[in-house]
Amino acid sequence: MADPAWRPSKKAPLLWAFNAALGWVFVLIAQFIWALADSDPTSWPHIAALTATLVLAPMHIIGVPIWRYHVHRWEISDEAVYTRQGWFVQERRIAPISRVQTVDTTRGPIDRLLGLATVTVTTASSAGAVTITALDEEIADRTVRDLTEIAARTRGDAT
Repeated sequence: MADPAWRPSKKAPLLWAFNAALGWVFVLIAQFIWALADSDPTSWPHIAALTATLVLAPMHIIGVPIWRYHVHRWEISDEAVYTRQGWFVQERRIAPISRVQTVDTTRGPIDRLLGLATVTVTTASSAGAVTITALDEEIADRTVRDLTEIAARTRGDAT
């Protein structure tokens, strides 16, 4: 089977970079508090921790979103919802339309700022819902509408 055809929004790497940067802000704050509480903030543990942060943070903030953008794909058809995602551990999901129970849209604060949304397709699967992340709002709305119409035409028990 071919890989899913569509990528997330071109703004997806910015979303992922912003989310990664927020995590590193907490690490830097913790290091700053640790340095203030310690009698010698220039000791080797502090320097090593700061050096590791200054090396790893840019790799995570810049490299991971670019990699994720190249990996993430999604597609819907009359038969199934297909996704491929992940950056370290990659996952492919195929959810038959006959198993679709609900289709939801989520827009967090950063998503709204960037005009993005996540579509969640809940199925009767023990593996959980299928998510299509970082879609432009218009595409997310159209995807929800299309999936709802396709599911309504498809006979199945969704269990």
